[in-house]
Amino acid sequence: QLLEAKASLSLAQTWHALQLQQGKAQMSNVVPKKRLEQLQNSTREELCKAQQLQEKLHCQTEQACRQLVRTQEEHEPLLQRGVEQNLRSAEAVLAKRAAQLKDTQAQLSRNKLLVKDLYEENRGFAIALQAAELKQKSTEEKKQQLEEQASALKQLIGKITVSLC
Repeated sequence: QLLEAKASLSLAQTWHALQLQQGKAQMSNVVPKKRLEQLQNSTREELCKAQQLQEKLHCQTEQACRQLVRTQEEHEPLLQRGVEQNLRSAEAVLAKRAAQLKDTQAQLSRNKLLVKDLYEENRGFAIALQAAELKQKSTEEKKQQLEEQASALKQLIGKITVSLC
């Protein structure tokens, strides 16, 4: 059961890493850099925590195995009771680790939704920016026309004042 749980943990981490890479590829051109860095840092921290949990679990499993061997060699009559106790302890550790991994997975899911929301928001900003650029171009064209008209009026006024004098 410990090996199955360990394999499931490793598979879940690999799946999360793949999902993270896919998410990075999708959001690399869409999410603002600062927010992307925040999300990447958060994801790195979560992956680091998961890896630390896996390493702790591995160490605890090794320690439990060594303890079982010593107990068996030293106290054969008490072996059954010790095995049951260690199994319960390992099951509790595994249950705790599984809950932590579920929390990590939930955080990654929330991050994925946040990235999606940021993508949508960024797309809206891009549309608004495009509209503002078009408006600015139109305004600049009108300004140019007004400047040309003002210049023509100045010339005309200059000619009129010359002819009146």
